[in-house]
Amino acid sequence: MTNNMVIAVIDGMGGNIGRQIVTQLRRELPAEIEIMVFGTNSAATANMMKARASRGATGENAIRVSINQADIILAPVASVIPNSYLGELTPGIAEAIAISRAEKILLPLSQFQFHFVGVNRQPLPHLMEEALAHIKLILNISGEVKADV
Repeated sequence: MTNNMVIAVIDGMGGNIGRQIVTQLRRELPAEIEIMVFGTNSAATANMMKARASRGATGENAIRVSINQADIILAPVASVIPNSYLGELTPGIAEAIAISRAEKILLPLSQFQFHFVGVNRQPLPHLMEEALAHIKLILNISGEVKADV
């Protein structure tokens, strides 16, 4: 099921979390899976592109136009919270992501004034392990892939 699969990664505020996500996806998934990155600003997009994303775009219009190309969206939960990232994530971006046809895997990273109950606070590497396990289940990938990065 990996043929022509597209995973979208969304981040903002410098894209450091998104860069870590893309790096891990590239390390763990087959090379033919396309990774599209969307930044709320150009610095975030550029940072994620450095991690070997297939292609990337910046801003609300790019996300609204292109997000439905994704089969899976992997992002911090802030990506569906309007005005998160200190206002960088517009209500239009949050809506486009939320209504996308893609399977959404949201990482429960802390957000100002939002508290997630029933979720254990874990560092990003542990969250990524769980997210990757779910992605591999969706893609019907068994075992370890571990491509050279």
